[in-house]
Amino acid sequence: MAKEVTAVAAEPRESFGKGAARKLRVLGKIPAVIYGHGTEPVHVSLPAHRIALLLRRANMILELDIAGAKQLVLVKDVQKDPVKAIIEHIDLVVVRKGEKVQVEVQVHMSGESFPGTIADFDIKTLLLEVEATDIPENVTVSIEGLEDGAQVHAKDVPLPSGATLITDEEALVVYIHTPRGEDEEEAETEVITAGTPAA
Repeated sequence: MAKEVTAVAAEPRESFGKGAARKLRVLGKIPAVIYGHGTEPVHVSLPAHRIALLLRRANMILELDIAGAKQLVLVKDVQKDPVKAIIEHIDLVVVRKGEKVQVEVQVHMSGESFPGTIADFDIKTLLLEVEATDIPENVTVSIEGLEDGAQVHAKDVPLPSGATLITDEEALVVYIHTPRGEDEEEAETEVITAGTPAA
């Protein structure tokens, strides 16, 4: 399912530097910069609480209202404090309706593999080219009934209409395997030990 475009009020920002950014965060705002399409970077501040809630979803498209002017943007990069985990700065890129962008989209699994086997991800996202206003929440691949040794490659993952796969189509996404039992591991250890010459 594609994401909806979310409206957010933004305020122009004329003060820069760490001190200015710190003051904004105290006021419950996040410094951000908008760039792209050959335009000059535009510095704005965004409401921190609302943005934090919205950014729980990846590849968020926002329609900013900057002093009455509307601007469609894609959240490109979010910088967080590694200790406090608070958002320090956001990079936004200008997008236009009908324009295509490249984004990382999460892969989900559905169904259950053959009894006794485990399905593991090798990569959890695919790079897709999609319309900026029609970015899928995720893509889903079925592992129903897949047996030990089965592999799902990027080319095997169904994509939504209009999406193009940019990731190498042979990239391994999911592999099915049977977990090794403790008995097997112990037996292998005994074989190795037996073959080791005494000191």
